Amino acid sequence: MHLIVGLGNPGTSYSETRHNVGFMVADELAQRYRLTFQKERMYRIARKSGGKFSFIVIKPETYMNNSGRAFLDVSRRYKIPISCSLTICDDLNLPFGTIRMRPAGSDGGQKGLRSIAEHLNSDAYPRLRIGIGTSDKNATDYVLSPFSDDERQKLAEIISYAVDAVESFIRNGIDVTMNRYNRSIFTN
Repeated sequence: MHLIVGLGNPGTSYSETRHNVGFMVADELAQRYRLTFQKERMYRIARKSGGKFSFIVIKPETYMNNSGRAFLDVSRRYKIPISCSLTICDDLNLPFGTIRMRPAGSDGGQKGLRSIAEHLNSDAYPRLRIGIGTSDKNATDYVLSPFSDDERQKLAEIISYAVDAVESFIRNGIDVTMNRYNRSIFTN
């Protein structure tokens, strides 16, 4: 069993923002497998069981800064090892359209990752960062702003590629997936 955690903020005012790209990937993953999210505790959860692999995907409803609470609750409740979890989030330090999976690392200023590290007392948990690019705007204003029209035209391809990487992580593990998927999808 794997745990896939898409980070974002609940509510329609945040749904199309850069900060919610983790939710977008979680939604696409659920859609590929015809899964439906149900409200439980402090998150929305969908489960895939049977077949060659099983996973749980969640979207915390704790807001980004408290994502660690939901992560810890699900991982403990379902007894999923941290190494079998994957947290998906935006990263304003990566160029738009770049994805980077790592088994551990700093939060890089991403408050959802920081919250998870604080709840685990460790930064050793797998994560998939999706580049949203940078701006001259205040970082908070930028991540909470919607994608531009040009970016929106490319977003479906980025989300689909990220879901492919999530599936590879579940099926093949992190090393194979990092070698295969860590790149910018618009330059290769």
